[in-house]
Amino acid sequence: MTAWWRDAVIYQVYVRSFADGNGDGVGDLIGVRDRLPYLAGLGVDAVWLTPFYTSPMADFGYDVADYRDVDPLFGTLADAKALIDEVHALGMRVIVDVVPNHTSSAHPWFQQALRGEGRDRYIFRDRPNDWESIFGGPAWTRVEDGQWYLHLFDPAQPDLNWDNDEVRGEFESILRFWLDLGVDGFRVDVAHGMVKPEGLPDIGRGNQATMVGREPVPFFDNDGVHEIHRSWRRVLDSYPGERIGVAEAWAPTPERLARYVRRDELHQAFNFHYLFAPWDAAELREVIDSSLATAGSVGAPTTWVLSNHDVKRHVTRYGSLARARAAALLTLALPGSAYVYQGEELGLPEVLDLAPELCQDPQRLRDPDSGRDGCRVPMPWTRESGWTLPWLPIPDEWGELSVQAQQGVAGSTLELYRTALRLRRDLRGELTWHESPAGTLVFSRGAFACTVNLTADPVDFEVDGELLLASDVPGAADSAAWWKVKCEA
Repeated sequence: MTAWWRDAVIYQVYVRSFADGNGDGVGDLIGVRDRLPYLAGLGVDAVWLTPFYTSPMADFGYDVADYRDVDPLFGTLADAKALIDEVHALGMRVIVDVVPNHTSSAHPWFQQALRGEGRDRYIFRDRPNDWESIFGGPAWTRVEDGQWYLHLFDPAQPDLNWDNDEVRGEFESILRFWLDLGVDGFRVDVAHGMVKPEGLPDIGRGNQATMVGREPVPFFDNDGVHEIHRSWRRVLDSYPGERIGVAEAWAPTPERLARYVRRDELHQAFNFHYLFAPWDAAELREVIDSSLATAGSVGAPTTWVLSNHDVKRHVTRYGSLARARAAALLTLALPGSAYVYQGEELGLPEVLDLAPELCQDPQRLRDPDSGRDGCRVPMPWTRESGWTLPWLPIPDEWGELSVQAQQGVAGSTLELYRTALRLRRDLRGELTWHESPAGTLVFSRGAFACTVNLTADPVDFEVDGELLLASDVPGAADSAAWWKVKCEA
């Protein structure tokens, strides 16, 4: 029997923007719980929740002050337990974020460090190096006694020292706390960056822009992280029910990424090489081939991701809803595990015209061109949005993209996803490419075939089989279709 996670569809819930259960304009765990029937009806296998832990919200929860409790903004620990239990009752699994690269500056450990106690849990130095924060500006902040501490992100997110045994033991304890509560796995934030280069050498001017742009750089993809992930895998394997670890790892190549999912390490790693591939047949095929080959070389499944809470939504990135719908069918037809970011099943675009005074992303406050507020605008549930004064405004035009507007409407993007997720459960077999016109992709998996036209002109694929699903008229420009072929290719 195939392990559930090898071909799972995992739905990302950005908690503060998914559903508001108490009417304060910010999404919460009660809101997520209320909408679980929607997710079950969509057909996903697991729900991934972004951080809901106690936090000052300097980076919307990725600055954790208490890893074993829920921030009052999102609810209570009892709400988290009730949510986990209801996810399971509906036949799904739940994955939560763990943030091990850094804590909040409000964490008791860092408050002790500021007083000169237990400072070795973090990275303090007498002199800073030339590293820059991913959010812009220096990666070092000076404290009152003259030392400097490292923060690869916001100054309110001091980096932990993973050479410290107390840090390692604490996080194994945190994992066990949530596993005991019933979670089915963890998405590991900044899984590549926990271990820093020995001696903290200068990067050099030529690499700074790459680091700030959050593109993968070898400098922070250090082999030392793999020992930590192996120890976490042992913790996960000590629990029943196939509990998993998912790496958010920015590796420079698919070969380096595959190291995170070796048989004794984590189970999955986000495939950013696929996410950032352009709408181009040749380049997509190359990324798909290299992803399958490298993950397969260590016995792991490939993951496929089109959008998340850190990048521009792919409707906007690709340039049209038609391309996004076709990309969805391409992605969901591939062997491996797929991630769906909340709202992509509605065809939501990036919101590009938020007033500057409304934007809250700390990354944008330092670099106006790299803000993430536009992909975090709350989900529209009804034509009137379904929110009371949401923390970011929902565009009026999203009324016709809402769940209410699309539910049960033949041809809508929501129903396209629902049908695709239902049909996907029957897909089996390895991917086989077939010859096709320039600018197109055609592949089969057993008696299933997928055709994708990435050009601006219609194409007659001449498929001998039954049409199962299409993003548009089969063969139309920027379209994809699924087929049941009469004989196995």
